[in-house]
Amino acid sequence: MAETIAQWLGEIGLSPEIAIFVISLFPILELRGGLIAAALFNIEWLRAFIICFIGNIIPVPFILLFIKKIFELLKKWGPMKKIVHKFETKAVTKSQETESKSKWGKILFIYAFVAIPLPGTGAWTGALIAAFMDIRLKYAIPTIIAGVLSAGIIMSVLTYFFPAMFGF
Repeated sequence: MAETIAQWLGEIGLSPEIAIFVISLFPILELRGGLIAAALFNIEWLRAFIICFIGNIIPVPFILLFIKKIFELLKKWGPMKKIVHKFETKAVTKSQETESKSKWGKILFIYAFVAIPLPGTGAWTGALIAAFMDIRLKYAIPTIIAGVLSAGIIMSVLTYFFPAMFGF
């Protein structure tokens, strides 16, 4: 999916760096998709890592601050009601899984959730869950940043270093 989006962004005239930045902004793809696209574009690792990291982090404070209000507004608009309900249900379910945990247990959960590079995890969903857990910004933002850095390291190994070791 990241490869197709990267090709499309290239076809409309965006530089590879802008393309991976845009990919990293999107939910689901995030830094993971950005780094895959960067490797396909042959962008040097550190440059790609920094661009993708920044692209992935930019939405986080806005999600933490405004997602509940945005969801309330979107639920009033018929076509969005089902989509918002799906995201809200996921966030509430994940936040309820951690109700019995201490503040630090919740923070560790958010970190692990963001750090593990699987579909449906990442900064967007981590910020959504943190917002529904009512985790304060001063804890949520550094936790999500640490998770994105960890996911970036894992994805860097998988997309840049592992393939190079085996001649891919």
